[in-house]
Amino acid sequence: MTVVDLDTARKQFHPVLAELGYTCGYDGDDSISWQHGEDTELIVFPAREPGGHRHGRAGWQHLAFALDSRGEVDRLHAAAVDAGWAVVREPKLFPRFNERYYASFVEDASGIRVEFMHNPPRESPGD
Repeated sequence: MTVVDLDTARKQFHPVLAELGYTCGYDGDDSISWQHGEDTELIVFPAREPGGHRHGRAGWQHLAFALDSRGEVDRLHAAAVDAGWAVVREPKLFPRFNERYYASFVEDASGIRVEFMHNPPRESPGD
C-alpha cells in the first residue's frame, strides 16, 4: 500500500496490526512491513506523488479483517480510533449483507479504508 506519510502510517497501522497478531518485520525510511505467520505480509511505502487515496476511484477499495466476535470488532475499532484512524462507519449490524454481519469501517490519514467484521455462520442450514 502507498501512503502519504510513512511516519503517520507507522503510528496508525502498527497498533492495529499488532492487535491483529502481526509483527513488524522491517521498519525503514523506504517502507514498513508486518507479517502474520508465513502467509500474510503487509507493506506500506511512501507516495512518490502528492495526494491521498480517494474512496470510489479506481484502485484500493478496502481491506477486511474477519474477526471471531462482535467484541473483537469493537476492540479493533477502538484501537484504530485511538491510533488516529477516522471513523467511516461505527460498529453495527449490516443487514443488507445478512442479519449476522457486524462490522465497522475506518480510514487512515491517506484514505486507506479498513473493515473489521464478524460474520458467524448460520446456526442451521435452514436459517
